[in-house]
Order: sequence, then structure tokens, then C-alpha cells
Amino acid sequence: MDISLDLIWETLPFPAFVIAADDTIMRANMAAEPLAQTSNAHMKGKLLSKYFGQNSIILDTLKQARDQVSSVTQYGVDVATATRREMSCNLYVTFLDAHAGAILLILQPTGVAQKMSQSMTHITAARSVSAMAATLAHEIRNPLAGISGAAQLLAMNADSEDEKLAEMIEQEAKRIGMLVDRVEQFGDQRPTNRAAVNIHTVLERAVTAAQAGYGAHVTIHKDFDPSLPDAAGEFDPLMQVFQNLIKNASEAVGDQAGAIRLRTSYVSGMKFSMVGGKTESLPLQIEVSDNGKGIPDSLINEIFEPFVSSKVNGTGLGLSLVSKIIAGHGGLIECDSEDGRTRFVVRLPVWTDEKVG
Repeated sequence: MDISLDLIWETLPFPAFVIAADDTIMRANMAAEPLAQTSNAHMKGKLLSKYFGQNSIILDTLKQARDQVSSVTQYGVDVATATRREMSCNLYVTFLDAHAGAILLILQPTGVAQKMSQSMTHITAARSVSAMAATLAHEIRNPLAGISGAAQLLAMNADSEDEKLAEMIEQEAKRIGMLVDRVEQFGDQRPTNRAAVNIHTVLERAVTAAQAGYGAHVTIHKDFDPSLPDAAGEFDPLMQVFQNLIKNASEAVGDQAGAIRLRTSYVSGMKFSMVGGKTESLPLQIEVSDNGKGIPDSLINEIFEPFVSSKVNGTGLGLSLVSKIIAGHGGLIECDSEDGRTRFVVRLPVWTDEKVG
């Protein structure tokens, strides 16, 4: 079987570049285009520093390889692009032509597999809650109704002190009922009715709701890609997702100079292997970031699991439900956080009209 080198080059799963002696890009593969957010044709002849910065560890690694005239491998280094935050990578640098100084540079992101694994764990955890939700809701609602009714009867014939106690019982019963309502949402196992959803419409409505209430004290910045295609999903559940994320961000930032940033982009090459061997392409990327105090390191890896919360009075169900909804859309959600910045990234599939053709 005759397989061309060009085909192998373009199907490499990791970003790869051929770099000239003057650090200009001679060639880049398809996987490198989403990283640089431009095409191979536009990168050709440009300095590598244009896409990774003048002080990038990549340039230091190239210099080290040239000084030693040998291959160099760097494991677990943080690489930043000109338009994105840092990501952890393994760097592989080797000479293609030592005389001409041409070098092959390959970047292997090390965080992707870990995030995929964590996402699957979150999905499993949410499904575990789903399994118990219906039974839990049914078993709690019946006695709760009896407690609430008894409290109302006691309040009708009680003196002032006992009336206060009866009212407290009724209020607490209502609070438990609201918690049951939230848990019950996990028991909804109906499949997502996918249709074309304009994600910007979802975000605009979520912002309007936030600014009218819980997010009135926050400045919300919108950085939307106007060419973004429709997502494949269901409007109301997606609305619930982004309302929850914006509400959390609003609560995380302080009253002074609190800011939330919403950003949408199209990132090709992101695929997710589903159960049964099906592969879902997830090019739609929606980021919700804030400048709040951040999520504690001890919680960041479990933040989507049920009953885990960084809030003093939090139930730990909101983000778990968000994870369940996104999983039901065939998408992924991930989070990274540090002091002064927390970012949630939602990845969704694009709508395609299966009836066409």
C-alpha cells in the first residue's frame, strides 16, 4: 500500500511544525492550525514567536537543540500561545536537516486525556445521582407533605411562641422540598431532543436574566464569534447550564470590580469518543470566566461531582446537573482555576440537518 508522507503529516494527531534556521515556520500540519488559530498557508514564513511569544520555552528548546546539535525532549512544560492561556505539553525537537538547520517541532498536549477522563468520571457520577433521584424524591415528598400540613394545623391553634416554631417547621419543610426538586432533575432520563440552537441567543438571555438580578453588580464582557454555527442541542437545558455558570461566577466575584467574560469560538479538531465506538466532533467552545477568588485546589478535580461545593451553604448539585446536561448533549465541560481567575469551558457539537440529502 502506497501511503504518501504528506498524508501521514496531515493525519498526525498532535501539532507539528517544520522550523527553519531563522525560526520561521516552513510548514505546519492540520493539528497545528487550531493551536495557532490560523491556516498553514498564513503561518508559512512567519516567525514562530508570532504564535507563541518572544519568551516562549519553545524558542529556548529550539536554541538548546541547535547549541547541542541534537534532539531535545521536554516533558510537562507550560506552553502559552499568543491568544490562549497556558497548556501543559511535551515538546519533541529533532533535526530534519542539520546542515540547513531545519527542525521538526511536535507539541503533545498532556492535559487532554486527563480532562477527558475527568469528564467521563463526572458523567458517571451524575448518572449515579440520576439512579437514586426518582426513588429519593418519591420517598421524601410524601412524609414532607405530611410535616408541612401538620405545621399549618399547629399554627392555626398555637400561641405566639408555638406559632413561630410551627412557621419554622413549615419553612424548613419548604426548603427541603426545594432541595428535592433539584435532586429530582437528575431523575429525568429523557434523551435530549436535538435541534439547531443559536448559542449566542442562549447566552444573551442568560446575561439579561443575570443583569436583572444576581449579576447586577458584575460587569459582563462578551467576546462572541459572529460566524459560529448553530449548536446541536435543546434550548431550555442549555439556558439552565449557562444561567448556572453565570450565577456561580457572579457569586464568586467581589462587589468591587467583579467581572465575567463570555467567549465563543470555533475550534476544529476536538473529538470525543463515545460509548459504542461513536466519535462526536465538538468544535463549538463557550468559555465563562471570572476574576473571583477561585476554587480551592482540594476541590477542583471533584467540582462536578454531586454534593461537592466550594460554597458554605451550597448543596453541590448545580455543577453536577450542569455536567449531566452537557453530557446529554454529547458535549464536554471542564474547569481550571487559580486565585483571581476561574474558567469553565463547554464544548458542544454542531447542528447538522440529517434530513438533508
